[in-house]
Amino acid sequence: MKRWYLYPFSLVYNLATATRNALYNLGIFKSTKFKTPVINVGNLSVGGSGKSPMVMYLAEFLSKYYRTGVLSRGYGRVTKGYGITNYDSNYKTVGDEAMQLFERFKNRFVIAVSEQRVPGAKKVIEDMDLDVLVLDDAMQHRAIRPGFNILMTDYNDPYFKDFILPAGNLRESRSGARRANIIMVSKCPDDLTAEKKQYYISRIRPQHYQKVFFSSISYDEHVYSIDKKLPDNNLAYYDILLITGIANPQPLLNHLSKFSQRVKHLKFKDHHNFSDQDIKNIIAEYKKLGEYKIILTTEKDYVRLKTFDYLRQLIYYWPINVNIENREEFNQTILDYIRKN
Repeated sequence: MKRWYLYPFSLVYNLATATRNALYNLGIFKSTKFKTPVINVGNLSVGGSGKSPMVMYLAEFLSKYYRTGVLSRGYGRVTKGYGITNYDSNYKTVGDEAMQLFERFKNRFVIAVSEQRVPGAKKVIEDMDLDVLVLDDAMQHRAIRPGFNILMTDYNDPYFKDFILPAGNLRESRSGARRANIIMVSKCPDDLTAEKKQYYISRIRPQHYQKVFFSSISYDEHVYSIDKKLPDNNLAYYDILLITGIANPQPLLNHLSKFSQRVKHLKFKDHHNFSDQDIKNIIAEYKKLGEYKIILTTEKDYVRLKTFDYLRQLIYYWPINVNIENREEFNQTILDYIRKN
């Protein structure tokens, strides 16, 4: 959604971000590069562009070959500084994204949080003897210089059609895409045609060192609770109270509509910190539903909602994964970067 009446403020914002980027490019502001391979997954815009599923994909894939770590800022946590996610952690101490990673993968790879990326990266690489580090959302964090940048852009809201904040949703100008090694068009429809892909590539206009890939989101064939799993086609038998606290819940709503039309959606802002009153409202809405009913949420929201005793036995979450077209080429591109470094 464009807000043209705010365009004059976008000019000021653009000047500020362009100046900052120029100072980093000229070396006036220090940007730290590590000997250990560092891969960043970021975007140019605010809101959901599929970063979290891509971070999960990369960390799981790379952990088969290398001692791998993930570093995020731990957005939404009540703590400060550096920390490692473990069995004593919760979303309040490490943030919901780090906790989501740990809940799914446990100790398959290291998951660290630090709002200061440079000291955080240095500490986790050295302390954990990592072979490769994946950064979550550090495209604009120029103080650290990743060896490899993956820029995510939503198929339904690509950066080349967007504008600088606050008139649009871009954190910096479209020229920031030049720092990317891979540009991943995410959340593509299943029936994406060759003509449509060519259109996106023509609009992106990749540099000679850049590759463009396309990916889509796939949902698990089951939804899961703390001790049960339910086949997705069984959702047709239930009244569903859907709870979301993510940037863009529309893909989930679209997918859920394939199974049920009896859906009540309670939408909260991204990374919403659920209060006791929120839970009371959720329970009240749940009680209004029919005899056969469930509460459904996202995997990220689940790590927050399950901490409330009453909801723990009621709530189900729906895991997602990323499907990458030309996955073998994508994987090989990532491995080639690591092996060269």
